[in-house]
Amino acid sequence: MTQHPATTAPYRTGWLSNQAPHERERLQSIQKSVDAFTIKVLLELPIEASSNCLELGAGAGSIAYWLAARCPQGRVVAVDLDTRHLDAQHATNLEVQEADITSEDYAPGSFDLIHARYLFCHLPQRDEVIARATRWLAPGGWLVVEEPYHLPADTSPSPLVQRVLAAYQRTYRDNGADMTWARSLPSLLARNALSQVSFAGNLGCMGGGSTKDRWLPLITQAAPAMLAGGLITEADLTEFTTLLKDPTFIDIPQVTIAAWGRRPEKAASTH
Repeated sequence: MTQHPATTAPYRTGWLSNQAPHERERLQSIQKSVDAFTIKVLLELPIEASSNCLELGAGAGSIAYWLAARCPQGRVVAVDLDTRHLDAQHATNLEVQEADITSEDYAPGSFDLIHARYLFCHLPQRDEVIARATRWLAPGGWLVVEEPYHLPADTSPSPLVQRVLAAYQRTYRDNGADMTWARSLPSLLARNALSQVSFAGNLGCMGGGSTKDRWLPLITQAAPAMLAGGLITEADLTEFTTLLKDPTFIDIPQVTIAAWGRRPEKAASTH
């Protein structure tokens, strides 16, 4: 691998890292709410049983495990900065790799499918890493990227949620994340010479009376940082937890945008 300067320090320790007390719960809440959408997107692509796949920012591993079952004659490399939530023994064709993708490179043409979810928005050099990822694709291979697009906090129907989401978005922004970058994904893939670029969206739901609302683990994990910054109060957090259980409160805080493109079988002619 070729070394590149690493810039993922905020995600190595503290509340943004895999060692955070509520991180597994947060990852599992994402999987439960988004996996069906992710798998639907992947099933529309010509993934073969022999495909070699790269799962970037593999998290708790659900999509890496699904790919390992989908491609039994190929291999799946599941990469994360911290792999404590991944089971390397889950499948014989699964390779778990602890690495910082902002500082390492893969050989050109190594993978038939590269997938990442909720990863690039956290990387300051996200456009550069996307460009490198397109080169890791084999001819005819696909790059699939899913990222959140946060709707403006002040458009929530709840003044409380307006405060909580504004604090949440600012806290992530202060740590280098861009929660609106997803809008540029289709154009970015096309500019990096991928063909057949397409995209889809998945609405995120908050509230509705669910006792396992996806947003509770997210806000719980970020709460210490938001409280320390004076952005919200303990009373706000208590009221927020109660509000999520109210069946009359339903909100749409974000849209997950999935975009994908294919590396051409042959290089475009320069004539």
